[in-house]
Amino acid sequence: MPSLVTSSPLPAMRLLKGGAVALLLSGATLATPQVLATEISIACGAGDSSDYCPALAEQWAEKTGNTVNIITTPNDPTEKLSLYQQLLGSQSSDVDVLLVDIVWPGLLDDHLVDLYEYLPADITEDFFPALVDNNTIDGRLVAMPWYTDAGLLYYRKDLLEKYGYEVPQTWQELTDTAEAIQAAEREAGNADFWGYTFQGRAYEGLTCNALEWVASHGGGTIVDGEGEVTIDNPQAAAALDLAASWIGTISPEGALNHTEEETRGIFQSGNALFLRNWPYVWALANSEGSEVAGKIGMASLPHGPKGESKATLGGWNVAVSRYSEHPALAADLAAYITAEPQQKAHAVKMGRNPTIESLYQDEQVLASNPSMRDLYETLVNGVPRPASVTGDAYARVSNAFFNRTHQVLSGDLDGASAVQQLSRELERLSRRGW
Repeated sequence: MPSLVTSSPLPAMRLLKGGAVALLLSGATLATPQVLATEISIACGAGDSSDYCPALAEQWAEKTGNTVNIITTPNDPTEKLSLYQQLLGSQSSDVDVLLVDIVWPGLLDDHLVDLYEYLPADITEDFFPALVDNNTIDGRLVAMPWYTDAGLLYYRKDLLEKYGYEVPQTWQELTDTAEAIQAAEREAGNADFWGYTFQGRAYEGLTCNALEWVASHGGGTIVDGEGEVTIDNPQAAAALDLAASWIGTISPEGALNHTEEETRGIFQSGNALFLRNWPYVWALANSEGSEVAGKIGMASLPHGPKGESKATLGGWNVAVSRYSEHPALAADLAAYITAEPQQKAHAVKMGRNPTIESLYQDEQVLASNPSMRDLYETLVNGVPRPASVTGDAYARVSNAFFNRTHQVLSGDLDGASAVQQLSRELERLSRRGW
């Protein structure tokens, strides 16, 4: 999921420490100041109910006698990356610890410390090897895996049962089922009910959604493992055209500006049949006060006519800025947040998927979310974004992909024109070298 800001929805910035561009730090310190205490600043999430980072930072502060400043950040990962690049590019020491998206280690590694310099050599041995590899750049461990994600389909099992429909296996089945039940619910008096809600804003979240549509139609992964641009094909075009047909029919026009939390809000308030989102939604949608608690199911995402279900891999990691004045303490905080007990609590309380393999057999984790066992296979078989192969160019690759996709959703381009234009744009980028 997905930026550096205060608790307001948009970034707030000010000049700190000799005019370096930095972020307006929000919130009081979370532990009682002590004579020799050191203050560590950590850029967490949005500070909402899905953000467990502040609680863990507070625990660490209480255990170590240090203090922490919490920096809240917006949901949009594109904004977050831009702010990180601005902050780190100025070599500001105002932030010590940062949460980084799974596709950012290769983009930010020059600005991040090698955690192996401060943590035990075996610190990563219990983690998914693929995630450790993702965070290791030229032999340097630049981030600790915190939680991992894969796109999932949430559905109202009560409404499927009421109207006699099965969980859809294909995108066309989802479309047809959504249309039928949306019409029936509106006729029954729920004028605000929608068939499907997804993340359609022009940002990294749309890259995740659209990659799932394209890959599950057999249209590839934008750029293949050899660095070849593969997006210009009929399957990819058809996938985007089908998604465009949802806007204003089974999905609201507002989907063009929706991120994860807007879509969760629609679904959790009882106003959607299907939702595409990340695993964190399960615990929140089943929590006390949720309109859909006990009424929902979770399944693999649908696929195209001849394709297979594909879930984009996501997840967040904890890194330490090279410009921190206290890198050893900052690394200790990163290790604490990602350690097994804290990951277990994160899984049980928030439904987040651990990056430590053994927790997928943990009785308490499975009791809190029995589907976690099934999610293991989804995560192992998830489709990665082409971040490793495109390196420093990934942000531009993703930006081009989600902008062209957004144009299709908005009705400004058809699928065939979009993938053709996108292919030419990415070919130009690749000539500079990934």
